[in-house]
Amino acid sequence: MGEEYLLQFVDEATWYNNIVLGNLLPNKLWDPLPHFLQTWLRNYVAGTLLYFISGFLWCFYIYYLKRNVYVPKDSIPSNKAMLLQIFVAMKAMPWYCGLPTLSEYMVENGWTKCYARISDVGWRPYVVYLFIYLVLVEFGIYWMHRELHDIKPLYKYLHATHHIYNKQNTLSPFAGLAFHPLDGILQAVPHVIALFVVPTHFTSHVGLMFLEAIWTANINDCIHGKLWPIMGAGYHTIHHTTYRHNYGHYTIWMDWMLGTLRDPIDDEGKKVM
Repeated sequence: MGEEYLLQFVDEATWYNNIVLGNLLPNKLWDPLPHFLQTWLRNYVAGTLLYFISGFLWCFYIYYLKRNVYVPKDSIPSNKAMLLQIFVAMKAMPWYCGLPTLSEYMVENGWTKCYARISDVGWRPYVVYLFIYLVLVEFGIYWMHRELHDIKPLYKYLHATHHIYNKQNTLSPFAGLAFHPLDGILQAVPHVIALFVVPTHFTSHVGLMFLEAIWTANINDCIHGKLWPIMGAGYHTIHHTTYRHNYGHYTIWMDWMLGTLRDPIDDEGKKVM
């Protein structure tokens, strides 16, 4: 890629920085910073806001507006449990934001297969490439998540931080980012690896990275959406109670193929029997 083409990525990242930082922070706090640090700060501010806004709105809806509709009263996590999850997530957030910042740096320097505009490839290739990207991410996150369980030191020193939330009354949308920092980064790494394998629309990549904050909040709310083949909260709650099933991310297809799938409906049937 030529320098002129790569400048499109820098301009787009600068535009994001100006939107987030320019509207939320005084210019003197961020404008003198190098572009890389501006991007990190933007990711940190935007990621933190997204975490709190999505978490608070979702908790308010399911625990108060729809109290006893989706979650029984005795299964609602305590304020203390949710505050602990927020504390763990906030300690990790500065480190989490290093990964998307690094990925944008690599894109801006032409090290990846990213392209700037959908018109550069056309809508049909865009959809095909996006599908391949999501398949690679699903494959990568499944195996990363599974190995974080199977490799005992990784589980003990990294993933166990997240798995202290192992009952319905300890899981909440705020648990979605309550990981050891390295654990959270490792599980997001497939998003970055995919950039080196398949042509990826830069804006779509950035959007999907931030979608993770909303997705992880959703799958930790313990509400089974029954939307096949989506790996929703019903599947993920089982993962937190059995530790050996439902490692997948967006869909159930990897668990289905590799024999680690456990269906919430079948699970409820066994409990009734």
